[in-house]
Amino acid sequence: MSNMNFRKFKKAVITIEIQSLIPEKFVNLLWKNSVEIKNIRKISMTIMVMEVNLKDYKTIKCIAKRTRTKVKIVDRKGISFFILMLRKRIAFIVGTILFISMLFIMSTFIWKIDIHCEGGVNVTPYEIRQKLKGYGVTLGINKSQVDIFNIEENLIKDIDNIMWVKARLEGSKLIIKAQERQSPPEIIKDDEPCDLVAKKDGEIQRVYTINGTPVVKKGDIVKKGDVLVKGEQGNEEETEKYFVHSKGKVIAKTFFELTKEVDIYKTNKIRTGKKSKRFYMNFRGKKIYFTKGANKFDKYDKIESNKFIFGKEEFYEVKEKKEKVNVDKVVNAESLKMYNKIVNQFDKSIKAVDKKINHSISGDKCKIRVLVIAEEDISKPIKIDDTIDEDKENEDGSEKDSNQEHNNQNDDNH
Repeated sequence: MSNMNFRKFKKAVITIEIQSLIPEKFVNLLWKNSVEIKNIRKISMTIMVMEVNLKDYKTIKCIAKRTRTKVKIVDRKGISFFILMLRKRIAFIVGTILFISMLFIMSTFIWKIDIHCEGGVNVTPYEIRQKLKGYGVTLGINKSQVDIFNIEENLIKDIDNIMWVKARLEGSKLIIKAQERQSPPEIIKDDEPCDLVAKKDGEIQRVYTINGTPVVKKGDIVKKGDVLVKGEQGNEEETEKYFVHSKGKVIAKTFFELTKEVDIYKTNKIRTGKKSKRFYMNFRGKKIYFTKGANKFDKYDKIESNKFIFGKEEFYEVKEKKEKVNVDKVVNAESLKMYNKIVNQFDKSIKAVDKKINHSISGDKCKIRVLVIAEEDISKPIKIDDTIDEDKENEDGSEKDSNQEHNNQNDDNH
């Protein structure tokens, strides 16, 4: 250290400890030689601690030899020492620069393609992925070569069942969301014959009809697709009936069920007092840690703080202690959430009339079941053109059979 030129380290400060029979004489000589001293403290009769500038270190060593004083550096601070440390770790610095450069270069490419299809019946992620390959968009392509607006336009143009597409770049990932085109519902005109059928399972409560003949009554259990009101009019005594456009409402009880498992024990975390920490640098969403393996705890709380691109993670060791909860309170709170979740999905035509809640305990779990009973109109119109054709075919077939039987009887008589 004595061979170094300390004059260029003007802002570096060191804390030295001197040991001498007459430390005051040593301090006086330092002042006489224009050595700046700060924060001088006397530890004992022969020991003093003080702060001096690193550029005066050679002068201090010379005075220490003349006065037979022992000088020991106990602390150092300043950017100069950081530069000296970097000189000794040039390979580490070069490696860090190369690593950051590689991260930056790699972040300019696409390494993952996420495709989300809403609907997923006629449009699949595989079909979209194949189209992207045809456009030249594959893993490893540079992001500068990807035009997301062209991708959206081409996918809508090339795939008929897509209604809209949203593409975006997020880091090194290309995300594509597609909405499948939905076919419009079948509209039945008022002058077309139709039946009213059940659109879901239920228990019939009330039947109101304007046109058509009801075939169900209160208390009947119906399945989805069962006929509720037939699209025909006429008394039973009349030999001919005519088809009509059924109108009315069929109110039925419908059932909505939701189950959930919850823990009947809660875990309390108690800190033991042991902790560890590690520092990192945030580069384009990725953490580069300066130290590895700082967290040695199996169970811990983690606190993270950030300042600019630098961050700190603190780990506090904890011990877990199980404690049984009040089952009734848990069931009441969770069942209320489940009930609200079911009811919030109802539209204005559905009215909740009752609910049933039960639970069962198995081990550390409690299974909660919520059944909501509602009333709603379960009828929907269905054309009966096909039914009419089938009836006509059956009538024609029966007439042919009767004519054939009549001819056979005549032949037998002859």
